[in-house]
Amino acid sequence: MSFSPSQKRQALVSVVVLLVGIVMVISAQSISSDAGYGGVGPNFLPTLVGCGLSLIGVLLLREVFTGGYRQLEEAPVSESPYWVGFYWLSAGILINAFSITTIGFTLSCAICFMLAVQGLRRSFLNQEQRQSQAVLSVKKNITDLLIGIAIAWPVYLMFTKLLAINLPGLTDTGWI
Repeated sequence: MSFSPSQKRQALVSVVVLLVGIVMVISAQSISSDAGYGGVGPNFLPTLVGCGLSLIGVLLLREVFTGGYRQLEEAPVSESPYWVGFYWLSAGILINAFSITTIGFTLSCAICFMLAVQGLRRSFLNQEQRQSQAVLSVKKNITDLLIGIAIAWPVYLMFTKLLAINLPGLTDTGWI
């Protein structure tokens, strides 16, 4: 069976997704499986995500072998990657990694979310809008930060209260 260059890239992505899923499942088995408050251990969620990724990898491979990703639009050749958006996303991830033990899980993830949204918001603008419009507004950043807190705080509670996994918090009360 002969693959087009596009199908070869699709096969590579499919295999990487499958391998990441398999590695997650195998790695999750090394986590202590002592059940927490909710009856599931800390290895439950990584195992579940790994199984899901493995299934998606298999389904993506099936798509490649039956004609390729049929609903995929061809990317325009003339457009180059928008690196500024990538830098915003990268900054969010790095700041999260370096500040999580200092300011806590919830605030660190909220800042990561805010910066990632900033990068994504900028990437959807065309060249003229990027130059003429100030995307970095205080109101949008505060809104993004509050949405990030609304997402991260329940995750923090689920891990610390339900699964009994210690995540870094800003206070000893466990609410932030």
